[in-house]
Amino acid sequence: MRVDLFDFELPPARIALRPVEPRDAARLLVVRPNATPQFEDRAVLDLPDYLAPGDVLAVNDTRVIRARLYGVRSRGDTAARIEATLINREGEALWRALVRPAKRLKQGDVLSFASASGGKSLTAEVRNKGEDGEVLLAFAVSGVALDAAIEQIGAMPLPPYISSRRPVDEWDAQDYQTLFAQKPGAVAAPTASLHFTPRLLDALAARGVLIQKVTLHVGAGTFFPVKADDTANHKMHAEWGEVTEAAAAHFNTARASGGRIVAAGTTSLRILEQAAQSDGRIAAFSGETSLFITPGYKFKSADLLLTNFHLPRSTLFMLACAFSGLETMKAAYAHAIAERYRFYSYGDACLLFPAEKRP
Repeated sequence: MRVDLFDFELPPARIALRPVEPRDAARLLVVRPNATPQFEDRAVLDLPDYLAPGDVLAVNDTRVIRARLYGVRSRGDTAARIEATLINREGEALWRALVRPAKRLKQGDVLSFASASGGKSLTAEVRNKGEDGEVLLAFAVSGVALDAAIEQIGAMPLPPYISSRRPVDEWDAQDYQTLFAQKPGAVAAPTASLHFTPRLLDALAARGVLIQKVTLHVGAGTFFPVKADDTANHKMHAEWGEVTEAAAAHFNTARASGGRIVAAGTTSLRILEQAAQSDGRIAAFSGETSLFITPGYKFKSADLLLTNFHLPRSTLFMLACAFSGLETMKAAYAHAIAERYRFYSYGDACLLFPAEKRP
């Protein structure tokens, strides 16, 4: 499909730079493609009203690491400041990273990273350079020692539409982490789950809705605009994910009993679709996925999708359009802009009903 079909104009004032407090006070746009009216303006705390006893909410338990590193490249008597965002781990001591400015680097350069307050430093060698600022970094330490060093000196990797407009601060260490975060490995938050609070979980439990965790370590590439003119020419970044045997059994049991699977976020939906069989049953899965979902895709796993408002021309907006229909979602976004909803990672949410029922 033509990528420009997924373009829209968003006033900069609609981009949220901080989350609302409490998180479940965010607005919720309910989108029903086959109903009249198609749109309802509610709040996230109203989510249980749309769910039923026996429904299962799939949440992503990945934890965002402090993946943004600031450092210096030294070469002879010259030095240059470098910013690196880790995007994919490729070995015990290897990380693929996006570096700015990449033109200052060449293979074999040694970079030294440190926190803004000083203290311990972390060194890495540039093993190779790819396209669009990507480099492969080989760190001097590996495994859990590397994990600990990154956590100590790194910063939260806020998306550029936030970090370019204000500094990252310690509030973001809490705000950019979900209530379900357990397994370190993401370099971007599964933002739909940022809205959940203990109060909302209690309301869901009282409604008889079950919570089931899946894992997808979100990569920065998920949020990039698609640069190709046609979706057929876009290559997704691979991300590691897992659906355990126990989780798969819970999903299948719920559905066999008449319950629905509700995906909290596009990341949860993508790993569920990766694990789904042709008959809709969920199987255990562990490994990398580069599943790219665009209109025309036949969903097998989820019956509802809770998600934030996404960037134009992004794979996430394309997935939302595949779920509820391109024209419906363009109209929904126009409604959200007109009604002054807050967009992107720290913004409001929408609850999407499918354009077509699952087979």
